[in-house]
Amino acid sequence: MKLNRLLSILPEISSENLTQDAQVAGVFNDARLVTPGSVFVAIKGSALDGHKFIPDAVSKGALALVVEDRALVPTNFSGVVIQVQNSRTALDLLASRFYLDPGQELFCIGVTGTNGKTSVTYMTEAILNAGHIPTGVVGTINHHLKDKIWASEMTTPDPVFLQKRLREFRDEGALAAALEVSSHALDQKRVDSVPFNTVIFTNLTRDHLDYHKDMDNYFEAKQRLFTDLLWKTPKSPCYAIVNTADKYGRRLQIAGPAVLWTYGDKDSDLRYQIKKMDFALTHFTVDTPRGSGEVLLPMSGVHNVLNALAALGAGLSAGLSLEICIQALNNFTGVPGRLQSVPNQKELSVFVDYAHSPDALENVLKSLNQVRENLKSSARIWTIFGCGGDRDKGKRPLMAQMALKYSDQVVITSDNPRTEDPQSIINEILTGVTAADKDKTSAILDREEAIRSTIKKAAPGDVILIAGKGHEDYQIIGKEKRPFSDVGVAEKALQERSV
Repeated sequence: MKLNRLLSILPEISSENLTQDAQVAGVFNDARLVTPGSVFVAIKGSALDGHKFIPDAVSKGALALVVEDRALVPTNFSGVVIQVQNSRTALDLLASRFYLDPGQELFCIGVTGTNGKTSVTYMTEAILNAGHIPTGVVGTINHHLKDKIWASEMTTPDPVFLQKRLREFRDEGALAAALEVSSHALDQKRVDSVPFNTVIFTNLTRDHLDYHKDMDNYFEAKQRLFTDLLWKTPKSPCYAIVNTADKYGRRLQIAGPAVLWTYGDKDSDLRYQIKKMDFALTHFTVDTPRGSGEVLLPMSGVHNVLNALAALGAGLSAGLSLEICIQALNNFTGVPGRLQSVPNQKELSVFVDYAHSPDALENVLKSLNQVRENLKSSARIWTIFGCGGDRDKGKRPLMAQMALKYSDQVVITSDNPRTEDPQSIINEILTGVTAADKDKTSAILDREEAIRSTIKKAAPGDVILIAGKGHEDYQIIGKEKRPFSDVGVAEKALQERSV
């Protein structure tokens, strides 16, 4: 793409002389990735200011610079310098244009909320694929389209990687994309140039307050997807699918052009009634704006029923029949690390789940308790969990309280301590343990040992929930990622168990 065409998308460009018609090699906000003939956008981040790396970008052959502050532009730089009000907005616009606005060629679905984003995108993918709408997924576990998989470093990547991925999806034959949209991404305008057809709100509970500071800021970040982004989408009709069983869902404002479908409570547009649930399957009925039916979802938990309703709504919004949506849910194979069962012959029900917030832990444990009650079982529920380092410290004692409320035994351990002392994190979690609960609580610093010893102690029929890391295949200790899989450790411990 020519430089003048690329930069002309910026509103500040009218005052600049854009006679240059040089070919642009790329758009970058990381100076380490800059190549000769590319455009470097300097972002003022919370930890680093990209303006400090302008000389590095210039030395690597940047053709043009987009900055908020010209002070660090080398005096001998002969390329184009564009000063903008907000370099995050500029990066988003430039990335979308450079990759030829791939979202315009895709049915784009954005899923936001504290919990459930991954499950909803995977269920939506299954439904759309069943309807012959090849769908790429961008999210926490990975980015994938059919059998092609790309690694994921964060829930929602920066605009350059996101737009590149959407272009790759389209070039590989995708007709739709299901995106997990994080609050960080919305706050930092990473998805502003994605023209969404359908957006979904799952819930909002305490998380990420190390970044947002309070729940109001957290909510306002989520709100942008349903107002700012829906108001400017060129897609019509567009849909907002909102969980109104959640108090923040009921507060959510929706852009005027959008069709609103609610789910989660008895008066919703998408309603459910559970007929039977065990640890492996949930049988429920659905009523929707497009008819009624019965679903045999091969998963357990009310929260997964809600996730399925959201995905079903997404499928209906894409024009698929209710029958196709239901059949896809009946055949759904699950999500890695989301109440993932670890098969064994030792008469134990062992699950690995990504739950790492108080609400997510409550949802999973309430579901396991409900199944236990339905089965009239006397099995004990064991919960193993920890809290990540360098993240919201206020939720640590709350996690303990929630685990103890719904478990018979709780084992507190390490979970991605990062640069914090693992024992200090555990000590903060333990402040949520009352004297009455001390007998049912233990702390084992080594996560592998915590899993092994719990599986060894559990009696036949017991249920073990290993929470917090889910699909992750690593532990972050210091700044190093070390190989570690809850599923793998559990499988090995089950093999070693004598009975």
